[in-house]
Amino acid sequence: MDLKQIQYFIALFEDGSVTRAAKRLSIVQPALSMQIGKLEEELHQQLFERGAHGMAPTAAGRLMYRLFLPIVRDLAHARQQLVQRDEAVAGHVAIGLIASITESVLADSLSRFHARYPHVDVTVADGYSATFVDWVTGGQLDAAIINKPRSRLSLDSQALLDEEMVLATSVVHGPDLPHAIELAQLPELELVLPTKRNGLRGVLDTAAQHEDVLLAPRFEIDVLSTIVKLVESTRFATILPRIAVERAVRRGTLRAYPIVAPRIVRQIVRVSHPRRPLSAAAEALIAIIADELHQVSNASNMNTPLLHKETSA
Repeated sequence: MDLKQIQYFIALFEDGSVTRAAKRLSIVQPALSMQIGKLEEELHQQLFERGAHGMAPTAAGRLMYRLFLPIVRDLAHARQQLVQRDEAVAGHVAIGLIASITESVLADSLSRFHARYPHVDVTVADGYSATFVDWVTGGQLDAAIINKPRSRLSLDSQALLDEEMVLATSVVHGPDLPHAIELAQLPELELVLPTKRNGLRGVLDTAAQHEDVLLAPRFEIDVLSTIVKLVESTRFATILPRIAVERAVRRGTLRAYPIVAPRIVRQIVRVSHPRRPLSAAAEALIAIIADELHQVSNASNMNTPLLHKETSA
């Protein structure tokens, strides 16, 4: 088994087709098939099954992919760091971002990043914090930006932003509320919240349990943009990070209220594997995302109190 065979295997596993994998590797199809055959002969196991829709990995193939993908990524990162010390930043970055970040700052972050580092390819996964922890651990992602989990992490963790969560209601359809909301008042409202799989819900539930408050949302939705649209047109209320409702507040369709006694704060962290140093490209992308987060957070901190004053006039 050599590195070239492993790279061929990974390409075939990810593309699911000898034709596509050979094109990706810039080799002829018989050469790819021959190397996979040698690999299966050496391992004494079948790695793929040919089907009507291409090459499907066997259980042994799936296990090999999980075991070898982190190794190949480590080698690629090591090579990048050696050859690029005096050259332009290039390569590939795979990163996971929770929904509140993808919907609020991802587009602007990628635009800035590409303008500065045009030779870097980026893959962004959108999902849950717990899933991203597994993917960073397994090597499928270089890093992830997530809500800080309640449980202890085996990954390296760097705090990026502490952000207050606010109650949001429709300017037109929402109920009349005081300028600040106590946590004990939340059960009186009809709520739309993220599901329990979402890291944001974990932050909310922890705060509620500490105050012996039961949150019983009428709807549970993980698509934050859908929550915002629903709240804009109904009497429902939601509890989300400031950055998730900032655009609607600026449009004048949502009103945001601080939650007091106690405040609810979520911490955004970057996680990466302790034995896999991040490439220069990954570090640069995370720095830009963190800067965008701080800009949006600072803007929302300024806008929300102003809206309250106008509302009370």
